[in-house]
Amino acid sequence: MTYIIGEIGQNHNGSVDIAKLMIDTVVRPVVDERFQATLKPIDAIKLTKRDLAEELSESQMNRPYDSPHSFGKTYGEHRAHLELSDEQHYEIYQYARESGLEFVETICAIGAMSLLKLFSPDRLKVASRDLTNLPLLAAMAETKLPIVLSTGMTGKKELDEALETITRYHSNISILHCVSEYPTAYENVNLRTIHYLQKHYSEYTIGYSDHTIGIAAPIAAVAMGAKVIEKHITLDRQMKGTDQEGSLAPDGIHRMVRDIRNMEKAMGVEDIVVPESVIGAKNKLERSLATRRAMKAGEVVGEKDIHLLSPGDGFRWSERDEVIGKKLTKDISGNEIIYPDYVR
Repeated sequence: MTYIIGEIGQNHNGSVDIAKLMIDTVVRPVVDERFQATLKPIDAIKLTKRDLAEELSESQMNRPYDSPHSFGKTYGEHRAHLELSDEQHYEIYQYARESGLEFVETICAIGAMSLLKLFSPDRLKVASRDLTNLPLLAAMAETKLPIVLSTGMTGKKELDEALETITRYHSNISILHCVSEYPTAYENVNLRTIHYLQKHYSEYTIGYSDHTIGIAAPIAAVAMGAKVIEKHITLDRQMKGTDQEGSLAPDGIHRMVRDIRNMEKAMGVEDIVVPESVIGAKNKLERSLATRRAMKAGEVVGEKDIHLLSPGDGFRWSERDEVIGKKLTKDISGNEIIYPDYVR
């Protein structure tokens, strides 16, 4: 099944309680009302951990930040407000695990790995911006925890260098096609990259990290074989914060998970299959050999005596040799199906 990651990121706005409310939201049952089916919910939530000492240059940290989404007078103050402590990450991790979710952590600096002294996430995430941060990748890989890579800012050369660094330690790696445009315009999504990754990196799990508005792209990605889907989530898209508008609110989360789970069931097998559920319609609607005119017992059926009518529980046209040239065993009205025991 598709591993679905609900990315809280920093949509918690610096609040552990908001993060917990998001967890409460994603563990609610996902019900397909049309078929009264309860579907598997999101598999994991994800947070982001930065070390502000390793984040931006001093001048950038001190620059005025007067965006409507700002939580401080400078960008540094803004970033500081959004950072949760290692202990707070651990608290949210525990809450997620107790709620039946796995926990993924994006690590943005070697200094941010201090939280691993408190707990071990189920997976570590490398953000697109850090795919070329090879010292960080080596430090993360050394933990032997499964790693998820996003490729939103780099090409094949950088991806190969990242993989070469990580596979010195292990190969439990997922590669997510991604476009680091917020929100991503549909003409820039290029979902066929998923097939490229499947072809050239088949030894790894291939998925998709989505930044489009809506749910069409992740659903299509699953249809193309993506095994991991990552999508930003929030409680309210009108909340303050740069990622809120492009995230899925509770109703959108429900619809995305519902449609992904239904898409998984819809994919089926690589064959032409007539499911058992179609047999009733097949018998009712397909066509069988039928008389064109009223005929008496003992008459020999000729080709001009037959045509095709529903239902489809008699002879098919391809089986007409079993009818033409045979004698009828009983009288048959015109425009009635000729069944096997009607001829000999």
